[in-house]
Amino acid sequence: MKRILIIDDEDDIREVAALSLESVAGWEVLTASGGAEGIRTAVAEMPDAILMDVMMPGMDGPTTFKQMQATPEIARIPVLLLTAKVQGVDQRRFAGLGVAAILFKPFDPLTLADQMSTALGWKP
Repeated sequence: MKRILIIDDEDDIREVAALSLESVAGWEVLTASGGAEGIRTAVAEMPDAILMDVMMPGMDGPTTFKQMQATPEIARIPVLLLTAKVQGVDQRRFAGLGVAAILFKPFDPLTLADQMSTALGWKP
C-alpha cells in the first residue's frame, strides 16, 4: 500500500484529497498543514510521495521543496505540487524546481490518484 503525505494549509483541500486517495486508490494518507510540519512528518513517516500546495503562509511549497531536497533522509521522495496558478510562467518556474509533477486545482477527486500514479510511473 502506498503512503502519501498531503501538505496543504486549507483543511478542505486536505480532507477531500485524503478521502479521494484513500477511497479511490486505497492508499494510506498522512497530512500536514504547513511546510515545517510537512518536513517533520516526512522525516518521521517516510511516505512514498508528497502532494503539496504551492501557496501556503509562512513557508510556501517551492521553499518547502528546496528544504526537503537539502534533507538527505527525504530528498529522494517524489513531490507533486498542487496549484491554482495555471499561467505558463508559473508552470515553468515550478517545473524548473525538479518536482515530479504539477497538478492543478481544482482537482477531480475521482481522478487524483490516477493523475498521481501516472506522473510517478506507478502501475494501477
